[in-house]
Amino acid sequence: MTIQTGCGPARSFGSVCGLVLPFLFVLLSGCAGQGGSTRSEIPRLEQSSSAVLNADASSTSSVPPLLGAARDQSSDEPFDPFAEPGEETIEEYDPWEPANAKVFEFNRQFDRWLLKPVAKGYDSVVPDIVQVGISNFFYNIRVTPRFMNNIFQGKFKGAGIEAGRFVINTTAGIGGFFDVAQRFSLTTPEEDTGQTLGFYGVPPGPYIVLPLMQPYTVRDLVGYIGDIALNPIYWLMLPIIEIDAIPSVIPHKNRLTTSLILIIARGTEIVNDRSLNLEKFQGVEESTLDLYAAVRNAYFQNRAKAIRE
Repeated sequence: MTIQTGCGPARSFGSVCGLVLPFLFVLLSGCAGQGGSTRSEIPRLEQSSSAVLNADASSTSSVPPLLGAARDQSSDEPFDPFAEPGEETIEEYDPWEPANAKVFEFNRQFDRWLLKPVAKGYDSVVPDIVQVGISNFFYNIRVTPRFMNNIFQGKFKGAGIEAGRFVINTTAGIGGFFDVAQRFSLTTPEEDTGQTLGFYGVPPGPYIVLPLMQPYTVRDLVGYIGDIALNPIYWLMLPIIEIDAIPSVIPHKNRLTTSLILIIARGTEIVNDRSLNLEKFQGVEESTLDLYAAVRNAYFQNRAKAIRE
């Protein structure tokens, strides 16, 4: 068995691009394994539906209606607009905070000056119903990691629901564009490899913020890579790493073609999800003394809740 990661011995421009573009795809696909979808006709933000470029805190969780609340002056903790009443205290292990904070600010400015303006232009020409459908489509094609992680955790009912959702939405929902399964109450908490590792007691490890990606812990970053490996699209249809013994829909020799498709698809998903959430979290930065800490806290809280579920 031979594993191919390029286009052959020729050192042409195409072969160089064929090596570089898959790396860019992995860099940009901050939620390929943990991606959520709108999954309804009313757009909603989920922990991993977009590339988490944290301007306006647009990537972590739904904000409660207390955005304008003043900080409790009796507390030494920064005001967290994402916190919910009664949430348990979770240790936020962030030994790399100085570096993480710089990357966080880079992502925030990238969103402010590039992603958000592009999303606004996109929103002005693409109807909301189409945006929701696109989000549903991308959610639908990532069914395999969710299904497998339900199995890994012994959640066979959840696995059955995921399988049923996929069949119904792929057929009656026209390739997943419409979330018909939701009308039959076929919903279940999303599962990913990071949650499976947590389910079996693997500690989260340090918090890490990477350029142009959502925040992770080391455990969840490993889980994200695992979710990519579990998705047959990335090794059967549009392979990132090509294995001769496993055929692909697009022949291996067309590495540049598959890479461009992946990049364009991921870029479309990122802009589409950002567009769906343009009106969310307005004023969060102004309401939060420490946005970095608030987003970090929201991430840890959301992941802990997902593992409990």
